[in-house]
Amino acid sequence: MKRQLVERELTPEGPRRDAPKAGASRPSRTVTVNLAESPLAWLHARGHLEDRLFEAGEKLRSDYEQAQLSASVTMRWDPVRVKTTSERGLSPTERQIVARQRFNGAIAAAGRGLEDILWRVVCAGEGLPEAEKTLQWPARSGKLVLKIALERVAAYYRIG
Repeated sequence: MKRQLVERELTPEGPRRDAPKAGASRPSRTVTVNLAESPLAWLHARGHLEDRLFEAGEKLRSDYEQAQLSASVTMRWDPVRVKTTSERGLSPTERQIVARQRFNGAIAAAGRGLEDILWRVVCAGEGLPEAEKTLQWPARSGKLVLKIALERVAAYYRIG
């Protein structure tokens, strides 16, 4: 994965996304942020997520991407495949359907109310502070709820 490092001003709420205002009176501290790092990888790298929870989140994200559930353009630019079966005997369309079934099963296993945080952080790559604000949750509650959701997803995928 290629790193995309940028400098951000550090505020009490976390790194600031917009440019600092001109003529700011006091000097500010900055942090270097890697835009290519997913929020899940960030939590795992800093010891906030166990290996199995990280693996469960990555499996969920993989199924989300393989099922092609994200928004797409109306035109497909994928190369035309002559051979329609893979090594496992499934066509690309069948693999997409199976991935969608796994994704839906994992989301259902997480339970009601937990699918929002899973989708936002794991699939959409939204940071925890942004997800908490959007969901109107108290600050720093998202990590606990995300861990609960990932525990259930890990059980669904049978990750020990």
